[in-house]
Formats: sequence, C-alpha cells, structure tokens
Amino acid sequence: MKSILSHVVNYILETNTNISDLTLVLPSKRAGVFLKHELSQQIKQTSFAPDILSIEELVEQISGYTSVSNTELLFEFYSVYKELTPKDAQEPFDSFSKWAQILLQDFNEIDRYLISQKDIFNYLGAIQELNHWSLEKEPTTLVKNYLTFWNKLQEYYDALTEKITQKGIAYQGLVYREAVDSLEFYLQKNEDKKHYFIGFNALNTAEEKIIQEFLEVGLAEILWDTDHVFFNDPEHDASLFLRRHRYEWNYFQKHDFSWIADNFSAHKNIEIIGVPKNVTQAKYMGEILQTLQQQDETLQDVAVVLGDEQLLIPCLNSLPQEIERLNITMGFPLKDIPLATTFNNLYLLQEHHRNDTFYYKNIINVLSDTNLRPLFQQKEKNIAADIIQYIQSNNIIYVTTETIVARFPQHLQEIARLLFTFWNDKPKTAIQNCVTLIRHLKAKLIEDREQHLLALEYLYRFNEVFNQLQLLTKQHNYIKDIKSLLALYKEIISTETLDFKGEPLQGLQLMGMLETRVLDFKTVILSSVNEGILPSGKSNNSFIPFDLKKQFNLPTYKEKDAIYTYHFYRLLQRAENVYLLYNTEADGLNGGECSRFLMQLETYNMPNHTLRQNVVTPKVPKIEHQLQVVKKEASMLNRIKDIANKGFSPSALTSYIRNPIDFYYQKILGINEYEAVEETVAANTLGTVVHDTLELLYKPFEGKVITSEDITAMFKNVEELVVENFKKTYGEGNIHRGKNLIIFNVAKRYVTNFLQQELQTLKSGKTLRILQIEQTLQAKVEIPELDFPVYIGGKVDRVDELDGVMRIIDYKTGKVSQGDVEIVDWDLLTQDYKFSKSFQVLAYAFMIHQKQGFQQETEAGIISFKNLQSGFLKFGTKESARARNKNQLVTTETLDDFLIELKQLILEICNTDIPFTEKEV
Repeated sequence: MKSILSHVVNYILETNTNISDLTLVLPSKRAGVFLKHELSQQIKQTSFAPDILSIEELVEQISGYTSVSNTELLFEFYSVYKELTPKDAQEPFDSFSKWAQILLQDFNEIDRYLISQKDIFNYLGAIQELNHWSLEKEPTTLVKNYLTFWNKLQEYYDALTEKITQKGIAYQGLVYREAVDSLEFYLQKNEDKKHYFIGFNALNTAEEKIIQEFLEVGLAEILWDTDHVFFNDPEHDASLFLRRHRYEWNYFQKHDFSWIADNFSAHKNIEIIGVPKNVTQAKYMGEILQTLQQQDETLQDVAVVLGDEQLLIPCLNSLPQEIERLNITMGFPLKDIPLATTFNNLYLLQEHHRNDTFYYKNIINVLSDTNLRPLFQQKEKNIAADIIQYIQSNNIIYVTTETIVARFPQHLQEIARLLFTFWNDKPKTAIQNCVTLIRHLKAKLIEDREQHLLALEYLYRFNEVFNQLQLLTKQHNYIKDIKSLLALYKEIISTETLDFKGEPLQGLQLMGMLETRVLDFKTVILSSVNEGILPSGKSNNSFIPFDLKKQFNLPTYKEKDAIYTYHFYRLLQRAENVYLLYNTEADGLNGGECSRFLMQLETYNMPNHTLRQNVVTPKVPKIEHQLQVVKKEASMLNRIKDIANKGFSPSALTSYIRNPIDFYYQKILGINEYEAVEETVAANTLGTVVHDTLELLYKPFEGKVITSEDITAMFKNVEELVVENFKKTYGEGNIHRGKNLIIFNVAKRYVTNFLQQELQTLKSGKTLRILQIEQTLQAKVEIPELDFPVYIGGKVDRVDELDGVMRIIDYKTGKVSQGDVEIVDWDLLTQDYKFSKSFQVLAYAFMIHQKQGFQQETEAGIISFKNLQSGFLKFGTKESARARNKNQLVTTETLDDFLIELKQLILEICNTDIPFTEKEV
C-alpha cells in the first residue's frame, strides 16, 4: 500500500512542471527527510528540490521574528516582572519560575488562538474576584495582593511582548500572531510561489487564518490525510478537526476536500496484547522484533512507536543484538543520563551542610558515585572506599572539609577540595567547580578513549549545559543563590536531550507518537496504549479555567484527546501488521486500563481485519527457597581447629545454635556485618556503654567487700563515665540532641537504677563481696573423639559473693524474664536458640569451675536492666522451679549435664560429615 507521501509526491509531479518554485509545508521537520527521499525516488529529471518547511519555520518566515528558547523567555519575563512589581512584593527567581512557566504557556495559547488579551484577562480577573467575594467591606492584605496579581496580567503581557519584539525575538504564540498581521506582505512578496500544506489535522486559529488566506488567493493547496471510516462518522474524534475544516471553511464550498482515502478497511492483522508492567512491554517488543527479523533481516518499513517515551531505555536494552540498522527519532533526556545524578549529589551535599560541615550520607553518595570513581582510583587502591570506612568506623555524622581532604593523597587534594568545598551560596562558584570537575573527568577518561566514548559524550553535553548556565548568569543578574541555580539547571536538563545518530531512511524506526505524523509503515508496534497515556486524558496545567477556555474557544482536554485519536488511527490506516501493547498492571496513578482506542477497534467488525487479543504472562521460573548447605572441606576444618585452639566463645556457639550458616560466614569466612554510621545509638552500642561504665565503677573493688558508702560514692561518677564511654564506643556521634540524648539518659538511668538496687540490697543487711569484674576465662574441653585440643573462652561480666553464695552474673540491657534462663530438657539446650542465655551462663560457670572449683554454693544468672525489678534471674530447670527451689544452685551434676551437651555441639561443628545447614529464623 502506497504511503501518503508517495501519493503527495505523485500528485505534485503530475500537476507541476517546475518543482523548484514550490514550498512544501509539513506538520514536523522530521517528515521532510522522508519527503525528500520520496521525491528522489519518483522524479525523472534533474531538478532543484523545492523548499520543504515545517509549519513553525514558515510562520517564522512570515512574521520576521525568531523563536526564543523557554529559558531565555523566562529571564526576559523575570526582568519585566521586577520592573512592574514593588520591591517588597517581588519573589526570588526560583519561586517565580514555578508559576511563570504556566503563565507563559497561557500567553502562548492566547496568542496562537488570536484571543483578545484584554477580554480574557479582564474575564480572568473578574472570576478571581468572585472566588474571593466576602461579606467583609475590606479584603485582607493577602487577598488584595492576590487580586492585584490577576489584574496585572495585561501589564505583564504588554511589557513582555514589547520587550522581546524590540529584540527581534518572540515566543511561538506571538510569532503566530505577528505572522497573521504580516501575512499580506508575505503573500505579495511570494505571489509566484505555490505552497502545498501536507498532512495537517488540528490547527490553531492563527494557522487556520494563514492557510485559508493562502488558499483564497490561489497560492496554495492543502492535502489532508483521513479515511472514510472516520470522516463519515460524526461521532468519531479521529476526524473531529477535519470535519470542522470541511464544513466551516469558505474555500471548501467551491473546492474539493482532498484526500479522504479508503485505507483503514483494507486487510490488516491487528494483535492487542496485554502485558504486565512497562518493562515487560519493552521485553515483549524485543521478542516481536526477533520474530519479524526472521522474515526480513533489515526490518525495513517497521516502526516501534512508544506511547510512553520513558520506555526508551528499557526498549533499547531489549532490542535483538542482530539488529544492525536502527534510527531513533527521540533524544535521550539529559535528566535521565547517569551523569545528572552526579551533579544532583553535589547539590545535595551543599544543601544539607551545617555549621561548615557536610552530612555523612551525602559525602558517601559523592564518594560512591560511579562517574567519579576514576578520580579516586590509585593503582589497585580505592581511596574513596578507605574514606567511607574511616567515616563509618569513627561514627562521624557531620564531616569538615579539612577532615575529608586530609584523607586524600597530596596529588588528589585539589580534586577533593573541588568536591568538598562550600560554594557559599554563590552560583558562579558552583558553575565553575562543575566545569572544572568535568575537565578533570575528561582528562582521566580520555586516557582510555575507546572504552569511554559514551561517557565522554555525556561530559560534552553537560559541559554545554554549564556553559549555558554560565552565560545566563552573566547576562542576567537574577541567579543569586544555589536554589535558583538548581531550578534553572533542572529546567535546562529536563528540556535538553542527547541526540542519537542513525540512518533515518533505513532499518528499524524507533519513535514517539508525535513523530509519526505524515509517516506510514507496513508494520507498527505501539506500546503503552493505556488510558492516561493514549489519550493522555484530563490535565490542566493552566491558569485559565475550563469554562473560560470553552467561552473563548481555546483547546481543552477534549480537543487534545482528539489529536491523539487522529494520530493513532492515522498510524493504523496504511499499516498491514499492527501490534498494540498495553500495561495490565496498576502502576501509581495509571490504573492498568486499556485505552478506549482498543475498545473502539473491537466494535468496528471490519471484514478485512484479523483482530486477535492476548494477555502475555512473563515466563518466570518458579524459584523455591532452598536452605543453604555448605559442606565442610579440609580448609574449613583447619579454621575450626584454629578457633578451637583459641577457644570457642559462648556467643559463637550460640550463634551456631541459632543458625549454623551465620557461624560459617562470621567465624569460618570472617565476614562481619556491614558497619554503618549510627545516627541513632544502636542497641549493642548502648549495651557496651552500660557494661563498660559498670566495669569502671566496680573494678576498684575487685576482691573487696563493698559497702553502701562505696555505692553512694559511685553515683557522682555515673554521668562522667557514661559520657566517656559513649565517646569511646560511639566515636564522634552526637549524644546531646534528639533520640541520642534520650538514649544517653537511658544509659545513665540503667546504671543509677542498678546502683539503687545494689544499695537497697546492702541496706537490708546483706554482705556483698566483688570477686571478679570483666574477667577473661578459658577452659579446656576434653573430647577424646577429636585429635586436637578444644577450649572455650570468654569474658564474664561479674562474679560476686552475696551472703556466702557465689553468683556468676551476665548483664543484659535487653529484656530478659525468668523463663529465659530456665530449661525444660537438656537436649534442647544446644538445639533451640531460646535457651541461649542459659547456655551462656552455664559456659561461664563451667570455665570458673575448671579454673578454681566451687568453694561455696554457686548460682549463675542474668541481671536485665529492662527488668531490674525481677532482680537476679537465676538459672534453673523447670523441675526446680516447680519444686520452689529458691536457690537454684549450679552444682557439679549440673555442669556434667551441660558438658555432655557442649561436647555434642562441638563434635557437630567439627564433624566433616555434617555440613553447615541454614535454619529458618
């Protein structure tokens, strides 16, 4: 089936002998490349090519004005705003830019549709006054200022248009308005030049006036592209605008309306495919292309059209590797390039500084940035990783520039200062630092150019962005702080793109919906055919309310939906194979609803259409969670022997009881948990502080009887010792504010409450002797089955003697109850982790017994700081508890039972036939 451009060229060549005098006007620039190609294919003799323009280029020629960029226009508007607004009411540039963008869009619409500015602004001001009507005689100052803004819109408009037109520039809508005023002069000047308007649909009022004037004076023809199926259906939005043009333009009362074709009803294979999630759509498009490539290796006349252009990168990653020729009509937005994250990280670093220090998370983000990694690499050493380790191990929350720079080698300190020096809220400093950073990165990457071609291209584009920022800040003295600079930076990178190079006339075409205008393809793969995307639905990024738009014939969401309806059906008109993909899943605000266009296709019942519907489910393998099993090899046994020789600690053995795989990672492989900076004091840090404070308080009394006067004297040292231990354990972390201050006071309370309890015990007439504080213990475990010595070792928190009974005490800052130190069955002691506290205190008792024996009655247990009211929680069995045995003594029989379980546990660890098997915890 012939494309619309083929028909157009054929018609033009038949009706014109000299095409070099023609001007061909298209809806977009891109279509011009395909039109030139079609001309070269059909023309039979050598000739100069006609002028081929987009409608925007033609309108610029007619008006004599050059279109200004959005960024430049924003600055021009801000200068006007400052001139017309009292100084005390002026907003800074960053907050101004948020509403100014919307207002400039409204100015643009008003001019494109040739609306009387005075009428619409008066109407808009009156609406706002009605909205803020009040019984009060005098409105508040806030309401007055608000209404003043609406009443100044005409002033803003007049001053802005005068200012920019004097410079020979204008925004698009103003260019259109000026073109209408200058049209007569242009027609007189070009009365021998014929114009062809090709493939238009929705036209604004200015375009309608311009084209109709061309037609009326006989200097133009207009060639439409629609189909009988849509055009003859008065309810179908695909021809909403074309029907208006046909019946409302005077020209078509006497002339034919060309062309209404009959292509849509021709033979088509249409497949509607529901796919879960957006990324899956991209993957499935890759599978479709793989199949199509088997039929045609070049994929000539195949287009992948992205309804949602955010699918560009997933789609590129999903293309079959065999595709050699590809043309991408969309640019890659700079805001999505990885390098954009680098500069965002630098801004966040500056934004969250406090008292000349940087927040550690932002520093780590900069140091961990993959784009900056080449700067930090020194031979095989990663300097950034060393600095991160230093920050984490010293628990530094806020870091000074000097601290960071000092950690870098001498030759890298210039780069360190570049990254970690304060910008002092000076935009010029920020821009200069970013430009210098780009130069350093370029110098590093260019050493291995072939490996970093894409990264160098990224640097080039961002260098252009910062050069543009530099120029704008020099020309306009409005960017006075980093916040305003960031707003401008984000505005630029959201509109700028990195263009792909390709051959537009060969191979697979990858494009957005608007870029398909006037183009036809045999095979079309269209993604994201969902409500809210195709069509986009209701969106109102405007200060002009809906009813006012209707009053002045400005386009509403109804007209915008009709534009997308036309593009959708026009794309299908001449296609033979169509794949329409939609997302079946509700993602965020999108409800997973297929587009109304797909439902319409189902109702047509075209005899030549083969319509298939399918919902694709990704082939996801069923992955069953399998518990990890690690066999013990000879090297592991050697490591176990080393541990046994030094001594298994009670915590290591309880770690094995809890989950053998944890024991394997921590003790065999030596892999410790990730050490992160503690912004809030962790539970284990609190425990360490309390333990160390009690050690310092009680250590001087080791081997002595302690009196109530001794305990009373300890109270005055508590705060000083807690502070000292926090500094030692928590590094440079701040304990003087927020949650940490609360935790600091909790630590003091734990210690003072414990001392109060000790004081009450002594005042009751009991005698307390401190035997050992934080004593390191070790004991040999005789296991004949093993050919190497086995020891257990650890540090017991406290051993004392209370009224002649020796107590082996383990401190716990967490909550422990009596049930946690009682066992039901000895067999469970080394099988169930909930008996780990009993295991630990018995291990200490065993080591003490082997070292010195039990000279008196002995108890072992726990003091829980969260359960101090329960006192000393003594180890015992459930039987002894039921028998109300208040002493619950640890005897040699108890230790014999414990030793049996201990040997079995160590034998299991050392048995090469029993692997380390993960437990579900």
